[in-house]
Amino acid sequence: MKEPWPDAHQRQLAVASVQESLPELDWTLHPAKVKRFSQDFHWFSPILKAQLKEKQADAVVRPRTESELRKLVSACVAHGLPLMMRGAATGNYGQLVPLQGGIMVDMSGFNHICQQREGILRAQAGIRLGEIEKSARATGWELRCMPSTYRQATLGGLFSGGFGGIGSITYGPLAAAGNVRSIRVMTVEAEPRLLTIPAPQALLLHHTYGTTGIVLEVELALAPCHRWTERLDVFDTFSQALDYANALTRSPGLIKRQVARFAAPIPAGFSHLKHHYQAHQHAVISAVAEESEVLCPSLVTQFGGQSALRQETDESRPISRSLLEYCWNHTTLHALKVDSTLTYLQTAFSIDNYRNQIAHMHELFGDEVISHIEFLRDVEGNITASGLQLVRYSTADRLNEIMDIFREHHIKVNNPHVVAVEDGKQGVIRPEVVSVKHCIDPNGLLNPGKLRGWDIHETLPLIPNPLALPERKPTE
Repeated sequence: MKEPWPDAHQRQLAVASVQESLPELDWTLHPAKVKRFSQDFHWFSPILKAQLKEKQADAVVRPRTESELRKLVSACVAHGLPLMMRGAATGNYGQLVPLQGGIMVDMSGFNHICQQREGILRAQAGIRLGEIEKSARATGWELRCMPSTYRQATLGGLFSGGFGGIGSITYGPLAAAGNVRSIRVMTVEAEPRLLTIPAPQALLLHHTYGTTGIVLEVELALAPCHRWTERLDVFDTFSQALDYANALTRSPGLIKRQVARFAAPIPAGFSHLKHHYQAHQHAVISAVAEESEVLCPSLVTQFGGQSALRQETDESRPISRSLLEYCWNHTTLHALKVDSTLTYLQTAFSIDNYRNQIAHMHELFGDEVISHIEFLRDVEGNITASGLQLVRYSTADRLNEIMDIFREHHIKVNNPHVVAVEDGKQGVIRPEVVSVKHCIDPNGLLNPGKLRGWDIHETLPLIPNPLALPERKPTE
């Protein structure tokens, strides 16, 4: 096994050799097309946009079977070529953008549901989440957690780079115990192995940007499906909207799938909704079960608001008018269409003080940091709030200063302006995660440069068998 090629010309020669040895694979070599396949939504960040501007793969290949993928992996190991796994490229942190060239593996051919039974579904990594949702709902079930990009985003992409989303208000993020049951992974070795990794060990590969293993399948727990009513409610003051959203979130008897609050002028960027409210108004978007939604109007009135729009999800989806697609990071996308100078933050508020923290940050920053709050449960089941604030970008220094101010007020920042896993959501180098990479990708070929802990793995206390199930303690 050779070390990854540092020289672009040598790397391209190695790519040509791999392609020549595997002509039956579906290759894309045209530079413009390769460039397009090497991009995601990292341009939400002006810092990442500049940093990753010239980065791209040397070739794109679309394997159609596990046999083809196995041959490709084996050849890349022999030549020391980096591998990046691509879903639908809806990520926001440059997860798939190659830092050291290599081969981009388009996983869209792995797009089948493998098994579906009562409350459980197992599917291939390249399937779109919208297809899973459609299939599950036909049998009385639905996804517990999905991003606002569910129409395009893939299951493998959600597992490798996602966090929470629609449904997290009830079931927590994807990493909450019980949501992911197992994954099936291919190792990156001369003779690739297939591993089935059950939870909780499977979650060691979650949100690691495809650096720790080639995820082939994910087994998920599903939720009983409901008929959802989507609501847009508007309020004249910041506090009214915040308190209504908080009250709705904290009402355990109201069955809901989504609650998000948007400070003015964010709703002004929601194109087909702009005629439903005034520019100065703050908004709350929710998805509430049909049987619970009848109680919402009185709650809205209690907090001084008014209903601007209500619609059934089943009716809005086919015409691409679902309010859910204005939430989570879709909010940032809609805002950037209106004002390209904006960027965003990702923050996590305290479970016992999030209402005051949200209000204080609004008072502190005013229009420079515009409040967008998503309500959810954390991995331990606590009701909390996550921020996807819009920021009027001026300089990198000021952006870092803003993030430091949030931290000073005991608000966690999941920095979306960095490329390394540890510098974003994870926050620290985790030896157990690096140990998994050492076990599955011993030569460090998967998405090199994105897992900072790998660069110092020889100095870390690695776990010999990180995927072994923990021993159960005998019951007393």
